[in-house]
Formats: sequence, C-alpha cells, structure tokens
Amino acid sequence: MARTIIENIVIEQYKDQSYFTFCKYTTIRFFEILYFEKGSGVIRINGKIVSYTPNSIFVFVPDDIYIVEADTASTVTTIKFLKSFFRGDVSQNTNLPVNDWFRKIEGVLNSESHQLREMQFENNSDKLHLTSLINMVATENEKKQSFDIFIIQNSLSVILHLIARNIQFLNADMTTKVVESSKIQQIINYIHTNIYDSDVLSTKSLADEFHMADNYISEYFKKHTDVSLKKYILNYKLKLVETRLKYTDLQFSEIAMELGFTDSSHLNKTFQTYKGVTIGAYKASLS
Repeated sequence: MARTIIENIVIEQYKDQSYFTFCKYTTIRFFEILYFEKGSGVIRINGKIVSYTPNSIFVFVPDDIYIVEADTASTVTTIKFLKSFFRGDVSQNTNLPVNDWFRKIEGVLNSESHQLREMQFENNSDKLHLTSLINMVATENEKKQSFDIFIIQNSLSVILHLIARNIQFLNADMTTKVVESSKIQQIINYIHTNIYDSDVLSTKSLADEFHMADNYISEYFKKHTDVSLKKYILNYKLKLVETRLKYTDLQFSEIAMELGFTDSSHLNKTFQTYKGVTIGAYKASLS
C-alpha cells in the first residue's frame, strides 16, 4: 500500500502480486526506483518490453511510462520522488538535503545511459548495498507511526549516491571500445561530477588531473568530441539550468550562484545567447 512518509516521496511495496495496475503517480513522478525482490515477468517501458528477474533494479525519470506484467508472483518495492518534492514551498522538507538529492538525480537525467532503465553495477557489493537499503526503507515504511525518519533520510541519501555512482560507471563502460574514447569519457564524467566547482573545472586544473599539458587537453577534447572544452562545460551547465527551471522553484539568482554565473543577469544573457530565449520566458513556457 502506498504511503507518504516524507512529504511528496511515496514508498510502495507489493508482496507476492501477480497483477499490477497502472500507477496513478506516473504523471507527477520526477524520479523512481523500482526493485524486484522476487518474481519474473516483463515491464513495458515507453512501448518497449524489458524482462525482469529477482533482484532487478530499474530507475525511471520524468515522462517514462511503464506497466509491470508478472509471469510469476512478484515482490516489488518502489520509491517515488514526486515532482512537487523539489518545489521550494514544501516546508516539511526544509531539514532534508533536497538540493543534494536533486543533484544526484539530475546526473541520471543527463546521463548517456539512463535510457537503459535497468541498473547495471560496477561490482556486486554495490548492488547488495542498494537492495539492502531499499529493504530497510520499506521496513521502516511499514512501521506506520513508529517509523524512524533518520534511517529513511540517510538510507535515501546513500541509495541516490550509489545509483549516481553506478550510472557514471556505466557511461564509462559504454565507451571502452578504444582507450582514447575511454579517456574522454573519464574527463566528461569528471566534469559532470564537479560541475558545481568552477575552480576544479579550469583548463589548468583539468590538465593537472589528467596529466596533460594545459594547451593539449583543450585540443584533445575538441578532437574527440567536436566541441571545445569550455563550450562543453557551458552547455552542460545550461542543461542543468533547464532542469532546475523545469522541476524546482529556485530563484534565478540561486540557480546562477549554484552554477557559477556572476549573477542572474549574466545567467540570463548567456542562456538567451545559446538557447534563443530568456530564462523567464523559458520558465513561463513550461506552465
């Protein structure tokens, strides 16, 4: 049965179910973790069919539509972050690390591999940790009035961190056809991980991190991606700006400060130059 513990996070657990109805939260769900503890069957995801087996873990992002069709009785736990969770007027969540959780999730949204939906892991221990934490959250959820919010909050933080870490691993694994492309993916992953720290992303800092000369790393990046290093970083920041405008109520000045722009005017001018519309007009178009 679904129950909201933290406002606008919904935890559901179904035990030994053979039939699953369409989820009413789909249209207002921002991010979802789906864990099959037991059972087998298929999931129809955006019109495609993917099989699931015991210990399968899937992640879903906005606009994903899925339905579970069980072949055998299945035990499933889902954790849904609703879109409203990341809105600035949710007073009940003021003591939660909302922005940190958003950063972890947006890494999945902007991943090259998130469309695979089913989680792959760098090592089995990460998967074991993740399933254990999901079970812990589900157990606390069942306690009704005696649940421990500390356990749930900290478990969710680690769950999102493990997912983000293994999505990054999958990105790197997808491009290991040649050593050169693997190095490029390492640089891209490093940029994504440190996008909020402009000093770390200076050409000199990146060159030092990857043991290259200052001028060579820029040439190397441009050669293998067809885009300059600075432009790639800026384009990725603007993607994150779009995500924040779409899913949060952060002030423009807050977004600017978080992503290393001088102020909201600087952000707006840059956004308009590259996107052809002001941030205000973009925000208005979303509603």
